[in-house]
Amino acid sequence: MVFELPGATGGESVQMASTPEERTPRQIVTELDRYIIGQTAAKRAVAVALRSRMRRQKLPRELAEEIAPKNIIMIGPTGVGKTEIARRLARLAQAPFLKVEATRFTEVGYVGRDVESMVRDLMGLAMDMVQEEKFAEVLQQATSQTEDRLLNALLPTAAGGAAAASPEEGGIESHQRTREKLRQKLRAGNLEEAMIEIEVPMAAPSSVRLFTGGGMEDLEISMKEILPSLFGGARGRKQRMKVSEARPHLIRQEQERLIDHERVTREAVRRVEQGGIIFIDEIDKVAGREGGNGPDVSREGVQRDILPIVEGTTVHTRQGMVRTDHILFIASGAFHTSKPSDLIPELQGRFPIRVELDPLGKEEFVRILTEPQNALIRQYTALLGTEGVQLEFTPDAIDAIAEYAHQVNERTENIGARRLHTVLEKLLDEISFEAPDLATKKQRIDAAYVHRMLASIARDQDHSKYIL
Repeated sequence: MVFELPGATGGESVQMASTPEERTPRQIVTELDRYIIGQTAAKRAVAVALRSRMRRQKLPRELAEEIAPKNIIMIGPTGVGKTEIARRLARLAQAPFLKVEATRFTEVGYVGRDVESMVRDLMGLAMDMVQEEKFAEVLQQATSQTEDRLLNALLPTAAGGAAAASPEEGGIESHQRTREKLRQKLRAGNLEEAMIEIEVPMAAPSSVRLFTGGGMEDLEISMKEILPSLFGGARGRKQRMKVSEARPHLIRQEQERLIDHERVTREAVRRVEQGGIIFIDEIDKVAGREGGNGPDVSREGVQRDILPIVEGTTVHTRQGMVRTDHILFIASGAFHTSKPSDLIPELQGRFPIRVELDPLGKEEFVRILTEPQNALIRQYTALLGTEGVQLEFTPDAIDAIAEYAHQVNERTENIGARRLHTVLEKLLDEISFEAPDLATKKQRIDAAYVHRMLASIARDQDHSKYIL
């Protein structure tokens, strides 16, 4: 089986709507199917939650404010697709997305991260997302202005004295003709190695982190906010570099100048408040109640701190106040030693949708290896293709890979589809190492090759714990 890499539009569904807001739940599930095998119930749940957001935005503001997001708890073992479903949903919705682990937070009053930091982190991601979009909008204009700045550095203007001459002597006209010749050379790439002097920002710290007592979250204070006269008004420093090295610096400076930073902030706040998605992993690890195992600061106390964030509160960020009322929260956990009902009742009520994800077996592994747009076989084929190696997997080889992954999961810890990565790494270890020096660039992977590479390890249960 030889995989062809799709082009930029390869595999796109013609039924897909042009914008995320226009997609129906069925179309959302179809899009998720391109990357994730099975788990239809979870896909339907997140599709309905995303569509409900669109429906809410069409309602009168007074009524829309009363409608809470349909938060979801995903229940299932590791490696079955919980995180990937949430991440792909965020990409599909073009929404700010943050994954956090519940076990990293501690109850207020203890040293560690407090739960409000998840909102601040999400806001930071939204700022980066919107800023990059605005940068793309002004890229053409910034590039054009950068060209003029490069020409100014290559050929100082008459006002600077380098080409000063009276109009009668044709100095200005001569300077313009020379400038246009340089422009043509610059566009042709003939001046990339020329040395010029440009002004670059001072390498000053952008923030100072203060740690407060009592377990409060550490506060980041921007130095630009404290000392605007020092950093905001600083002209930077002169530095000599090649044209090819200077161009990215100058383009970014022009982009920074062209965009409206206040507008970027407002748009980022809007996206977080109306479309942000926070994925809280390992929620089962804080589901224990008093009397359970483990320190209480990582259990019920954390739950009570998460509760107001999920219920809806206002969090102070560097960009201003951010409301969490309509952020979509997706929690997940294996719930091996606990169950969702072990969460405090108030928190349970804020996650009205519960879906159980199915464990993955050999049949699902075969499909994961071959069907999705980002199929693992396709990924490894592309990686080794950069070395000129053409991998060909036979159907019986793919079947054997799936069987070994399933067996190791059964004998040791079940880590779901993540086992396929470790199995493939072991399988292709020799080819990956020898790839640059292989005389025969076409490599055929059949069942016999799979058995030769994996059989001994798969038989040794203790050994497979460490290698696979």
